[in-house]
Amino acid sequence: MSEAEIPPVITVTEVGGPEWALWRALRLHALADSPAAFRSTLEEWSGPGDTEQRWRARLDSVLLNVVLALSGMPSAMVSATAPNEDGEILLISMWVAPHARGHGVGDAALIHATAWARRQPGFHRLMLTVAIDNVPAIALYKRHNFVDAGQVEGHPDERWMLQTG
Repeated sequence: MSEAEIPPVITVTEVGGPEWALWRALRLHALADSPAAFRSTLEEWSGPGDTEQRWRARLDSVLLNVVLALSGMPSAMVSATAPNEDGEILLISMWVAPHARGHGVGDAALIHATAWARRQPGFHRLMLTVAIDNVPAIALYKRHNFVDAGQVEGHPDERWMLQTG
C-alpha cells in the first residue's frame, strides 16, 4: 500500500481551559471560513476581544468542547451544553475545516457528542440549530437521526434540528 492509499486517521480530544490556544485557532478559522454559520463574528473574537482570559472562560463555561484532528492536523470542533431542566443538550460551535470535509470528521464529531450526551444525568434530547442554506450540514445531521423541528424564533435563516434516535 502506498502512502497515498493510507486512510486518514481521525482523533477526538476533549479540551478545556489549558488548550485555549488550540481552540482559539480553530474557532477563529471557523468564524472566518463560515461566518453565516455562527451567531458570533470574527470581529467579536478578534482585536480587544481576543484575550487568553476570554478563551479560557469560554471553554470553562461549556461542559463539552471537542477538537478533532485529521491525520494529526486540527480540523474540526464541536461543543455541547449541560442538560437544561428538560434534559435537552444543545450542540454548539460545530465546524469542520474545508480540507477535512467529506472525510468522516463531522460524523466522528457527532458520534462523540451523541455518546457523551447520552451519558449525562437527566439527558432526554440532543438539539442544534443550522442555517437553512447549509445543505451539507443538514445532510450530515440527518445521517445522525436529526430531524427538522422548525424555524428558530428570531432567526428566520436558522432551523432547529432534534435527534430522534
